[in-house]
Amino acid sequence: MIQLIVLLPLLAAAIAGLGNKALGKLPAKIVTTGALFAACAMSWPIFISFLTGHAEPYVAPVFTWIESGSFDAQWALRVDTMTAVMLVVITSVSSLVHLYSWGYMDEEPDQPRFFAYLSLFTFAMLMLVTANNLLQMFFGWEGVGLASYLLIGFWFRKPSANAAAIKAFVVNRVGDLGFMMGIFGTYLVFNTISIPEILEMAPSMAGSTIGFLGHRFDTMTVLCLLLFVGAMGKSAQLGLHTWLPDAMEGPTPVSALIHAATMVTAGVFMVCRLSPMFETSATALTVVTYVGAATCLFAATVGTVQTDIKRVIAYSTCSQLGYMFFAAGVGAYGAAMFHLFTHAFFKALLFLGAGSVIHAMHHEQDMRYYGGLRKSIPITFWTMTLGTLAITGVGLPLIGVGFAGFYSKDGILEAAYAAGGAGTGAFIVGVLAALLTSFYSWRLVFLTFFGKPRWTQSEHIQHALHDAHGHDDHATHGHGSEHDNAPAQEDAGHDPHAAEAGAHELPAGTGGYHPHESPLVMLIPLIMLSLGAVFAGFLFHDEFIGAEGGIEFWKGALSFDSHLMHAAHEVPTWVKFSPFTVMLTGLLIAYLSYIRNTDWPQRFVATFGGLYTFLLNKWYFDELYTFLFVKPAFAIGRFFWKFGDIGFIDRFGPNGLAALVVQGNKVTRRLQSGYLYTYALVMLIGLAAAATWAMTR
Repeated sequence: MIQLIVLLPLLAAAIAGLGNKALGKLPAKIVTTGALFAACAMSWPIFISFLTGHAEPYVAPVFTWIESGSFDAQWALRVDTMTAVMLVVITSVSSLVHLYSWGYMDEEPDQPRFFAYLSLFTFAMLMLVTANNLLQMFFGWEGVGLASYLLIGFWFRKPSANAAAIKAFVVNRVGDLGFMMGIFGTYLVFNTISIPEILEMAPSMAGSTIGFLGHRFDTMTVLCLLLFVGAMGKSAQLGLHTWLPDAMEGPTPVSALIHAATMVTAGVFMVCRLSPMFETSATALTVVTYVGAATCLFAATVGTVQTDIKRVIAYSTCSQLGYMFFAAGVGAYGAAMFHLFTHAFFKALLFLGAGSVIHAMHHEQDMRYYGGLRKSIPITFWTMTLGTLAITGVGLPLIGVGFAGFYSKDGILEAAYAAGGAGTGAFIVGVLAALLTSFYSWRLVFLTFFGKPRWTQSEHIQHALHDAHGHDDHATHGHGSEHDNAPAQEDAGHDPHAAEAGAHELPAGTGGYHPHESPLVMLIPLIMLSLGAVFAGFLFHDEFIGAEGGIEFWKGALSFDSHLMHAAHEVPTWVKFSPFTVMLTGLLIAYLSYIRNTDWPQRFVATFGGLYTFLLNKWYFDELYTFLFVKPAFAIGRFFWKFGDIGFIDRFGPNGLAALVVQGNKVTRRLQSGYLYTYALVMLIGLAAAATWAMTR
């Protein structure tokens, strides 16, 4: 069965990709979507069998891949609790994304190619999570990177999409270099790349040293940090995070979701899979904790000022990944995987819900031009509200009942507090990030679904209205691109200007535009994901993070510290109430700012303009990297091009030889007299020279 789960998406990708337009849109969609739903249907029984304790881990051999001396890489599919969790996450999200794309990409002429990319992406992720050795994991790792590049640059005629695809490719290659060096080092130390063998031998290497960069360091610290660099790239942690927001250039929100709910979890999965290795190095775990906490705070702060609906959710993803990593850093690997599991459902819900809003608003993505949509698209409104309740962790601490994020995120914070040390700082950062998460999540809801309509301020909506009225001139109304609008226009309630004569007869701010609910193929995934956002935490929290239930559930698939999880459940009451308190605080601030006192955002920008600009520019990481790496790289490239390639190689190579031949031809041309005696004289001189050489040598 596991072979079918893994190979069906590959087969579907091959059929849709090779068939392309000759196959047709409908057959390609049927083949790929059918394959993913079949894989999903086979994945859930595997997960349930581990959930109920009726399954045991096993390895399914496929074929001999590489054998060279002591190096033995068997292609085999590992199935344990971690694999079962990831199978459900990947196939469930991917199958619903395929179905959703039937509606969202309905007008796209290259649908077979798009669905082929989606299926290829899924296959690569499945290869990654079923890997039984590090090289096999790296194959899936790079396959995901390839599919990511193809999806982000799907609209390859769009310069920004190409630039975003290249950026994602380059940044991930930086992380992959660390991952490769970690694999090389691991093989050097353990003489194997088999994950079970490595994890079995890892404790015995604690305290040993290895030469690296001319010095001696702790062996396991070096290996774990190199592997973690790979996780930082793939899971967009601070420093290697810059590619994720730009990944929104792909067919949003589909491409955004497939990255946010599946690809970026690869790093978290890898750290948890190799948790026995990380447990041997306190230094490595501390680094993971600090990086995760820093990422959590960074992304949360930047998310508060974003106006693009999908970028808000993208930075939210980055922040939630920070939670997962600092959970792993404090030793709560079960909590990290639990948040990965619940996050996949409510984050998929939010991304697809955002896509439904964009679809209803004629591809407008700026929340400043929404407002009052809850009555026009009620199903989208209620499903996104459920997703928001889940991500903000709404629940009742004393009763222990709430939405999915209440169980998983609160579990991480409680575990971080219970761990002490670096975990205490991570707890404080996590609570602050939870406050910001609540604020920008409810800000998104209020700007989008409440207040007065601000649709006529949107250039996209004006285009739609003009087209409907038979006008051709799209440049006479609106404010231009989203970057032409001042931040102060984020007023969430001021009356827009009248766009046309007779606008006073229409509902204020609508211009006569009527948003419409998405088709059924787009709403079904929203409804199904809502169930996960509501019930996933309640149903599975004991198995994932319970002090006793966790041991039975994980069965050694990761390092599960039952003492830490027991301590997490016994933290003081104020710790349990901290996430709940900051959630209400964020909700209240968002309500007051975007419903009751809609001038507050403008006043904040006027008062704290420097801070606003700093956050709007994403802490200037892009500018810093441009200064440190991009410009020097281009300068070096131009130098070698102009002075190396053109000035030296071409000048003294092909071009120089060609010039020499030309000049030589000019000389020989002048020697061509056309008279026989001239050639005879030359031959005589040559014979005399040859005879002289022969006699004198």
